Amino acid sequence: MRFGVNAWVWTSPVTTAELEKLAPHVAQMGFDWIEVPLESLDDLDFRRGAEIIKEHGLGVSCCAAMGPDRDLVHPDPAIRENGMAYIRGAIEATATLGATNLVGPIYSAVGRTWQMTDEERARDTDLLVENLSRLADYARPYGVVLCIEPLNRFETSFINLATQAIEVVDRVNSPHCQVMLDTFHMNIEEKSLGEAIRAAGPRLKHFHACENDRGAPGSGHVPWNDVAEALRAIGYEGPVVIESFTAKVKSIARAAAIWRALAPTQDDLARDGLAFLRGLFGN
Repeated sequence: MRFGVNAWVWTSPVTTAELEKLAPHVAQMGFDWIEVPLESLDDLDFRRGAEIIKEHGLGVSCCAAMGPDRDLVHPDPAIRENGMAYIRGAIEATATLGATNLVGPIYSAVGRTWQMTDEERARDTDLLVENLSRLADYARPYGVVLCIEPLNRFETSFINLATQAIEVVDRVNSPHCQVMLDTFHMNIEEKSLGEAIRAAGPRLKHFHACENDRGAPGSGHVPWNDVAEALRAIGYEGPVVIESFTAKVKSIARAAAIWRALAPTQDDLARDGLAFLRGLFGN
């Protein structure tokens, strides 16, 4: 198991210059892994980024940023196609950066919620399965895995539960489309975090370890022992990544509803969270 941190803890967007500073900092803090958000496909020189990350001995994953004009199930076909084009570009960027996992809510814009009848939900799920199947086929020659993340009810009305992500992934039926879970969202939506992890089983390819308030893991009330036991039970060996955000970056703070500092410093959040997770998992 390798422990990582998302660059959003400190900055947005992640440019080449920012990565030059962040990668050594993350490595010096003792992390094994860095996660790079792809807010734009023009912010970062991905070939240079791969060199920077390799220089510091870090593993890497990429995080999709699904905005209002990037949505695979939107009623407007132009927005759907723009979402498809963005994910295709993100797949290429992920591979160039040296990563395998492209993670996030790869289905709809974060913050878009809408009422659905059962029939409408079934229709949108069919559409998502069709589009993700095409994207999984596109990802295959790049060796990239799309890791589909359920979000809490305030950020989407579409996929909130592990079981909903599992249904989609099983219907896509490709090794290049799998499941990601995040304890922040699970803490709101799941009856049992451990049972959700066990249900995902071998489909779980990426994991975000986040406290209930997005502060340092171990500082709140997420049932971490339940989480650790379940991850061990399914033999999870993928990355465990801390994802949080800085209130100093206004666009990200508003999108993620970060209205106050969640630790004395962002370094404290990352460092304390890493120490807790290493202790929790015994490495």
